[in-house]
Amino acid sequence: MNIRGLLAAVFLLNGFSLAAAAEVSIGTGSQAGVYYQAGRSICRLINNTTAQHGVSCVAHLSNGSVSNLNDVRSGELDLGIVQSDTQYYAEKGSRIFNDPSPDQELRALFSLHSEPFTLVVRQDARINRLQDLVGKRVNLGNPGSGQRATMEVVMEAMGWNKRTFSLANELPAWQQSMALCHDRVQAMVYTVGHPNQSVAKAASLCGAKIAEVSGPEIDRLVNDHSFYVHAIIPGGLYPANPDPVKTFGVNATVVASSKLDPDLVYTVVKTLFENLDTFKAMHPAFATLEKSKMIEEGLSAPLHEGARRYYLEQGLIAK
Repeated sequence: MNIRGLLAAVFLLNGFSLAAAAEVSIGTGSQAGVYYQAGRSICRLINNTTAQHGVSCVAHLSNGSVSNLNDVRSGELDLGIVQSDTQYYAEKGSRIFNDPSPDQELRALFSLHSEPFTLVVRQDARINRLQDLVGKRVNLGNPGSGQRATMEVVMEAMGWNKRTFSLANELPAWQQSMALCHDRVQAMVYTVGHPNQSVAKAASLCGAKIAEVSGPEIDRLVNDHSFYVHAIIPGGLYPANPDPVKTFGVNATVVASSKLDPDLVYTVVKTLFENLDTFKAMHPAFATLEKSKMIEEGLSAPLHEGARRYYLEQGLIAK
């Protein structure tokens, strides 16, 4: 029997036909980021147990949070991994999206790892903190990415615009480390879980360091928005960065449209939560995940019907 025939037999034995097997798509980010690893890891869990539930999963590279929210709303994607702040702005409505009106069909599944806003700078740039970016060559992140959206919030809080910098670049995450090391930019920003390969590349190749993001403007930003928290990037994660660094951050979250089949969402949530220990071992950023926090932190949109059903069955939320 060939592979296709074997798979068909397995599906039939478990109550599924090959034709009836459903596929779920998930938007992630660039290959340099943790979103891509998170999406691939979720899909790996689902695909390793397809014979049990008849669902397969495909993780797609994307431009990040804003792009994923646009594509979930339009139906181009089933699921999207997005920053907690962009989830909030999508639900409330914002000009950063293709459709600026509130997304009344946006639904949350769960949150994942924390994501500190990370300012990475050249050693010779004389940048020790956020305020030192004035007049420097800075990569703001590509339009459609969560890092760009958060950087724009930071710029607004600081009273800055693109003219604040001698150069405001828009490179995607996978290009910015080499741009930093080749001195095309002096600083790059990344809202990302740690350790991260892009930050590690900059630290290893050209001794880049992580600079502090703090001050009264950042304090007000955190105090005024429930989806932001003060954060510390631990020391010792990267070469030439022995000390912890103050910043603020968000959570990575997984969202869908209310139009997505509740049974499909139920399967995704059930598979992840029942294999959480395996998932936590797939990347260091996932190591501290706790079920209770995954249901509470960073979720501004209502829970999807399929996710809510699973949480109620498991006693993880009250009726």
